[in-house]
Amino acid sequence: MLPIQGIDHLVLRISDTDAMLAFYCDVLGCTVEKRQEEIGLIQLRAGRSLIDLVPVAGQLGQRGGAAPSREGRNLDHFCLRLEPFDEVAIRRHLATHGIEAGELMQRYGAEGTGPSLYLEDPEGNTVELKGPPAI
Repeated sequence: MLPIQGIDHLVLRISDTDAMLAFYCDVLGCTVEKRQEEIGLIQLRAGRSLIDLVPVAGQLGQRGGAAPSREGRNLDHFCLRLEPFDEVAIRRHLATHGIEAGELMQRYGAEGTGPSLYLEDPEGNTVELKGPPAI
């Protein structure tokens, strides 16, 4: 067995860099950690993990084929762990950015069952915002 500690990073192939940066930085609170313009890679800090944005027009992005579309995805969703998880505050914050999250559900994740909201980024990727497990 391998000693997995968690997810280090995930990579999203993107079409609209400005919209995606606004969503992940302004809405979700990620920060730009590193830009590698020469190869077309923007790395965002998300807690202890990274979300890599790869524009399809860049050097790395051109290797992956067509731009992402609703019909051509191979990622169902990814989950960002939040603590504290204040549903009212989260929804208020999202609303200031014109974003509506789905119904609050109790879903099972890496730490157990806890509150969870689903929403979409500007390019249709589903993002789960998950709180701590109920004790």
